[in-house]
Amino acid sequence: MTAAPKARTRISPLGLTFLAVTSIGWGLNFPIMKYILSEWPPLSARGLSGIVGAAALALIALLQRQRLTVPRGMRLRLVLVSLLTISSWVAFMGLALVWLDAREAAVLAISVPVWVALLAWPVLGERLTALRAAALAVALGGIFILIGGNSLDASIGKLPGLLMALVGAVCVGLGTVLTKHFPLQMPPTSLAAWQIGIGCLPVAIAGIAFEQPNPAALSALGWASMAYLTLIQFCLCYVCWFVALERLPAATASIGTLLVPVVGVLSAAAMLHEPFGLREIIALAVALGGVALALRAQ
Repeated sequence: MTAAPKARTRISPLGLTFLAVTSIGWGLNFPIMKYILSEWPPLSARGLSGIVGAAALALIALLQRQRLTVPRGMRLRLVLVSLLTISSWVAFMGLALVWLDAREAAVLAISVPVWVALLAWPVLGERLTALRAAALAVALGGIFILIGGNSLDASIGKLPGLLMALVGAVCVGLGTVLTKHFPLQMPPTSLAAWQIGIGCLPVAIAGIAFEQPNPAALSALGWASMAYLTLIQFCLCYVCWFVALERLPAATASIGTLLVPVVGVLSAAAMLHEPFGLREIIALAVALGGVALALRAQ
């Protein structure tokens, strides 16, 4: 009787491998998306690649013999959660990168688990402890160190991007909490296909309507970057993420995603030659510390 719980809580090496693939893939997305913005507008790049990625995930689900039909009672919840977790993140983070460096966007992404911890109080009834409040303060402190820049003018110039990234992070946090409150019981790959498709559709429509993207504007490297966003970010990483969740405790998976901003900051320095010095290291360490406090408070 005692062996079963131990088996369930044992860390799976295969689960850790899939988690590492997810975190590295999502981390590399920040500099790649920043590069795309030099050739294509943000809503079109993010929305259209997501639509193609959703179609590919649907095909993968069919090959896995997963059902794609959505139960009638789940449809409204699926749309709401998809708009919060996918649409808001894809749109707001894409727009934020117009004003922010890739490394700055990566650090802002760290705040998502903190917002989850805070929003779980009114939605799920999980008490807001002093430790959770301290976690938010510490995480925001790290963000302030990085976004603050070397002058007030530089900080004000980044304000639109900062606000958009934070709105996106808060929306993702709310969508995550609502998913816990109203579970979406579907096969994982099918669920990812629906969520990404529903979430990216309005973003793609807005991009086509207002940005009028021109495929001829994409260079060979631009097309390769779009392929990465579609096949790696939306397909491979999401499939690996759901596989990791099946094999790892939720807390372990949450802590593992802290690798995402680290990869984002380091890859931005290597690929885009963005600054990486003492200030970036301190900001990353402080923000990660805030999230670690939030996870400890769970």
